[in-house]
Amino acid sequence: MKYSVIMILVFFCQLGQAQLEPVNKNASKEARELLAYIGSMGDKILSGQHCYSHEPDRYYEKVNELTGKYPAIWGADFYWSNEKTDPGSKIVKEVIDKHEKGAIITLMWHVGRPIDDAPYGWKESVQNKISDGDWTKLISPGSEVHQRWEDQVDRLAVHLKEIEKQNIPVLWRPYHEMNGVWFWWGDKKGEDGYIKLWKMLYQRLVEYHHINNLIWVWNANAPRDIPEDEAFAYKDFYPGHDFVDVLATDVYHFDYEQKDYEELLKLAQDKPIALGEVGELPKTNILKVQPKWSWFMVWSGWLMTANTEERVKEVYQYSKIVTKDNIKIKNE
Repeated sequence: MKYSVIMILVFFCQLGQAQLEPVNKNASKEARELLAYIGSMGDKILSGQHCYSHEPDRYYEKVNELTGKYPAIWGADFYWSNEKTDPGSKIVKEVIDKHEKGAIITLMWHVGRPIDDAPYGWKESVQNKISDGDWTKLISPGSEVHQRWEDQVDRLAVHLKEIEKQNIPVLWRPYHEMNGVWFWWGDKKGEDGYIKLWKMLYQRLVEYHHINNLIWVWNANAPRDIPEDEAFAYKDFYPGHDFVDVLATDVYHFDYEQKDYEELLKLAQDKPIALGEVGELPKTNILKVQPKWSWFMVWSGWLMTANTEERVKEVYQYSKIVTKDNIKIKNE
């Protein structure tokens, strides 16, 4: 007896009315089916759990320990994939394992500045600033900085292609929280700012490397006005519907503002929206008034440090939550 995620997706796509077309016209069959499934969910929401690359099972298993259910989505990060030891292959192995066990996969990319050499320090590179001059070089083909950026992407592409070979669709959310001020790619407004970087990455992976299993998730942060820790309006960083499949945002500290939810919905128009990362799980009363979230993903250890066991159980018992078992059907 075998279990097939694809059969699940086809089944739900037949039930749903929404048939979303991916922005990549050459998207794989599996990516198309996953996106169509997400578009067919109505007020259902996929549960998700991020795991650190060095402990890929810890919090995913913890959810099952607490609730008796596994999250529908398993998430990981290619942050360390550009080290000289290149443990990105370990992430690929975990992706294949989780997919074979029935999970939907989401991946992100905490990457260092292209002006730095790997391995990338967190504060020294990922969360460091980049000068206006270096940014201009970054978005200028032919420059040394642009070439270094291409090298970063090309190393990443090796791992993404390995996943594609296994016919695994990925909810791909690179360069996230771009409307915040804490990453080198953050707070770059205008067509030659973050929007340019996003389009460059899309073109490099899709048009140059022909990687077609990715669902492109543009993932901002909930707007906030904390001095020197701001996150600005979504619209100033949005690259447009031709380059985005799903619009997501990250919410921490119970900052589930209704106005921010409505703002993202307005920007998305007919595209799905999601909670790319959360610290504290959204209470069920929040989910009732914000029913359009396609999924949530709790950030690693925040599962336990920011949520009580009772809260985790309450959310996973909510009738609108989809767990791994809810999307699994048997293929005799």
